[in-house]
Amino acid sequence: MEKMRFFYDDEGDVLDISIGKPKKAKSEEIGNDIIVRKNNRGKVVGFTILNFEKRSEKEKGFNIPVEAKFEIA
Repeated sequence: MEKMRFFYDDEGDVLDISIGKPKKAKSEEIGNDIIVRKNNRGKVVGFTILNFEKRSEKEKGFNIPVEAKFEIA
């Protein structure tokens, strides 16, 4: 199982989540300011959430339309 990597750009207010090392991918917006990145086989390799801090302050939590399986390393 690949590690998830999180990077927050406070200047742009963008949270980037990569599954494994960041890879070349196609991006598709799946919700309001939520972008999923998929490789050429259609496998999800990451997410980007725009206006992350602004959104979390306003909504006191929010949902990302994604299901995931987690394991403890």
